[in-house]
Amino acid sequence: MRILVVLPTYNESATIARILQKVRESLPAADVLVVDDSSPDGTAKLAFEVADELGQIEVLSRSSKDGLGPAYRAGFAWGLARGYEGFVEMDSDFSHDPADLPRIVAPLEQGYEVSIGSRYVRGGSIPDWTTSRRLLSRGGNLYADLLLSLQVKDSTAGFRAYAASVLRRIDLDAVRADGYGFQIEMTYRAKRAGAVIAEVPIRFVDRREGTSKMSGRTVSEALRLVTVWGIERVAGKAPSGRLDIKRTA
Repeated sequence: MRILVVLPTYNESATIARILQKVRESLPAADVLVVDDSSPDGTAKLAFEVADELGQIEVLSRSSKDGLGPAYRAGFAWGLARGYEGFVEMDSDFSHDPADLPRIVAPLEQGYEVSIGSRYVRGGSIPDWTTSRRLLSRGGNLYADLLLSLQVKDSTAGFRAYAASVLRRIDLDAVRADGYGFQIEMTYRAKRAGAVIAEVPIRFVDRREGTSKMSGRTVSEALRLVTVWGIERVAGKAPSGRLDIKRTA
């Protein structure tokens, strides 16, 4: 299976070289696409230098900071046009451990169309979070599951893999969410498209370098969109689809 790891970046110069090296070590056959939103700190330049050294790395430079969702959509479209069969989402700041990549990709090889690196299935953990932040995250996931019937423990997780087959069935141009809600929307649209989903336990750690992209605006956007989708679902404006879940070790 041809795998493309999509890394959205904005001001990740402190970690981009190391994350690319670790991705290559963990998933040597995969290609990597860095989607950089014109980082003023020179992230793209560093990515190009590592690409020259390691190979199998491309850099897609965009003209402005446009958000997580648009960056991933651009990366998926780029990869679909080039015939990749599987796509990985992950952060560039080591919140997601590159050593977990083989486990994240493995369900695609087994016939699942979405593989989610989950903090909330048995074996998953978030060692650095405060109780209040953990409650906010769990509450957001429970709210999304209640309104959208996702049957997924961690629909907000950003470490995941998609089969090209499900991305082709999702209208990526219609995806509305920009930041935090993008993961929920993609989970919901994958469900509506009939995706078979696996959840893989991961250990999520807070970034040690750089600045977090999370904000109150992105959280409120996610809650607003989930509410809208929930109303649409109850009103019968969106097909419920089919969702099979497997928790993997």
